[in-house]
Amino acid sequence: MQVTRLTRSGACLVCGLLLVLAAGPDARRQDRDRGTPAAATWVTAWGTSQQTRPENGLTNATVRLMARVTMPGDAVRIRLDNTFGTEPVKIGRASIGARIQGALLAAGSNRPVTFNQHEGVDLPAGGSVWSDPVRITVLQQQDLAVSLYVPGTNVRPSQHTGAYATSYRSVDGSGDATADEGRGPFVSTFTSLWWLKAIDVQSESTSGAIVAFGDSITDGTCSTLDAHDRWEDVLSVRLGLGYDAGQRRGDQREGLKSIVNEGIGGNTVTREGLSPPPDSTPGTERLERDVLSHHGVTDVVLFIGTNDIRRGATADGVIAGLTSIAQRIKAKGIRVHGVTIIPRHNVAPTANNTGWNAEKTRIKNEVNQWIRTKAPFDDVIDFDKVVRDPTNPDLLQPAFNCGDGIHPSPAGYYAMGRAIDLSLFQTRGRRR
Repeated sequence: MQVTRLTRSGACLVCGLLLVLAAGPDARRQDRDRGTPAAATWVTAWGTSQQTRPENGLTNATVRLMARVTMPGDAVRIRLDNTFGTEPVKIGRASIGARIQGALLAAGSNRPVTFNQHEGVDLPAGGSVWSDPVRITVLQQQDLAVSLYVPGTNVRPSQHTGAYATSYRSVDGSGDATADEGRGPFVSTFTSLWWLKAIDVQSESTSGAIVAFGDSITDGTCSTLDAHDRWEDVLSVRLGLGYDAGQRRGDQREGLKSIVNEGIGGNTVTREGLSPPPDSTPGTERLERDVLSHHGVTDVVLFIGTNDIRRGATADGVIAGLTSIAQRIKAKGIRVHGVTIIPRHNVAPTANNTGWNAEKTRIKNEVNQWIRTKAPFDDVIDFDKVVRDPTNPDLLQPAFNCGDGIHPSPAGYYAMGRAIDLSLFQTRGRRR
């Protein structure tokens, strides 16, 4: 398999910045069985997995959350979740606009967001809400800023901790800044995502969404802050370039696929028999919330299992969990692309990798052999072959190792995203 190394031009492709604004038509739900673009349908174009709740919250202040959407369209709607909240959370006001730089929005792009025609909403404990549609034109790979005003006292957010994108907040007591398009009120930064679960785009270009479901190697550990250089970011740019090339040729057989990142650092397939217990909701338990609840999903890239093995799982245990997840996804008419587990070793033993040894590598290889030959997947993406050292297949290639022996470097993520066969996601004339 040929692997393309990270170059200046490749990095620029991944970082692609685009601009902004206007109006659009009404909505219809995505028909996931159609390969060609339909007339304006809803598809999830960005998402993240909530995993915890911090001790310190927000008091009468505003957060400005950054999300890069992967589908162009003429309207959006947002989903807010309070997954780990133990009490309702009041959102006093919300807005969405096109980000230029930092917390600065494109002039005139900021739109108020309503919920059932109200400017605010109460998020139920453990629940979620969808906004009303907002008419705004967005482009693929565009950064949107979702601003939420929280009027309460020390309101603790349900959050995704490792966003690898900078968001912003005003100081406690500063009040509602959702209508402000400038940087002024947003004096502090953070790299988690609070309450924002998903963004849907209404698009005439779409043929569905691809959900990347996994652990820290999907979440993006060792990727570059704000550079969007994870493997699924590279895949999204390639899908966009392929779609644009098809348009120039007049080839409309396939619509554009969005990418939804549902990775969580340290995530496992299951919790059965693991020691120490997993510190996030396992894949078997969060599948409905983080995958099947999204709109227009046609494909799932299932890339998980290394943390189960590190915590003492057997090959049979990992295989049983992956089989269960795959069967539940396929029962919804969605394709599953299984991914081999990449090499792992103890460069510098930490809480993350203490105890990885030759026996765990043997289990990893046994699971990978099952993935390649027997698993109930529609296809296999062999990331293990892409990033392993040809001279020692139990290790990552030095250029692809970010330094901990577990996670790829940005060059490794680039190679992974480049190695995926785009025809796997086609609906018609798909290569088997």
